[in-house]
Amino acid sequence: MEVAILIYDRFTALDAVGPYEVLRLIPGARVSFAAREKGPQRTDAGSLAIVADFEIEEIDAPDIVVIPGGPGQSALMDDTRVLDWVRKVHSTTRWTTSVCTGSLVLAAAGLLKGLRATSHWLALEVLRKYGAEPTTERVVTQGKIITAAGVSAGIDMALTLVALECGEDVAQSIQLGIEYDPKPPFNAGSPEKAPAAIVDALRSRSRFLFQNLEGKASKADSN
Repeated sequence: MEVAILIYDRFTALDAVGPYEVLRLIPGARVSFAAREKGPQRTDAGSLAIVADFEIEEIDAPDIVVIPGGPGQSALMDDTRVLDWVRKVHSTTRWTTSVCTGSLVLAAAGLLKGLRATSHWLALEVLRKYGAEPTTERVVTQGKIITAAGVSAGIDMALTLVALECGEDVAQSIQLGIEYDPKPPFNAGSPEKAPAAIVDALRSRSRFLFQNLEGKASKADSN
C-alpha cells in the first residue's frame, strides 16, 4: 500500500501528520512525503519542517494520496505542475483524499465538480465556486474521494479510509493504538458551537485570505 502525502511551503502540520500517524499503521503500508522539490518544507508557523524525500513526479501511482491544507495551498491552486500531478495520480489511486483547505486543490484540479465535499468552515463557499457542493460534515466520502473538514478532521478521515480499505477491526485497532479519544475542554470546535464573538473574531482575521481565494476561484471559473 503506497501512500503519498503532498507537502509544500506553509502547509499546516496536523493536516499532514494526523493522517500520517494513522495511515502508516496500515499493515504493509509505506508512507512517503512528496513536494515540488525534495527537501524540507516549512509549515505555516515556520518553526517546523518536514522533509520531502521525493519530487512529486517520482511518485506516479500511489494507492492513496493525501492533500493537506494550509495558507500555502493558495499558491498550488494555479500551479499547473501540481494540478497536473494531482489529476494524473487520481486516475489510478484507490483513494484520493484531502484535509482542510487541501480540498481546494482537488477542486482547482477539477476533481470535485458536482460532488459533495468539505473543507475548513471558512473555505466552504470557495468550494462552491469550483462547482462542488459544500457540506459541514466532518468527513465526506464520494466514490474514491474523501474530504475532511479543518485540521484535526484529518485523523477522522484517515480512520474512515482505513475502515473502508482494511475493515473496522483494523481501524479500531489503530484508533486504540494512538489513543484517539478526544474530550476537548471547550465545546468550541465548530462555528455552530463556538461563542459568536469567537467565530466573528476568527472570521475577521481570516477574511482577507479567503476573499483572495474566492477571487481566484471566480477567475478560474471565467476562464
